[in-house]
Amino acid sequence: MNGLIQQDFPKGADFDQVADEEIAAVERKLNMRPRKRLGDRAPTEVFCEGLHWQEAASGGAAVIG
Repeated sequence: MNGLIQQDFPKGADFDQVADEEIAAVERKLNMRPRKRLGDRAPTEVFCEGLHWQEAASGGAAVIG
């Protein structure tokens, strides 16, 4: 994961000097990137499937954690 982050922020980058919006954009990009270990699904997709399953199991209320 560090290598993926370093594509956008070089090693030793001072994150105090990086806008929150820029960090959020990189976060979104990484979370939408398909992963082989997730069956070529994106982490966001897997997370949302988990929320849907927990919501159904809890009778309609979303459960996180």
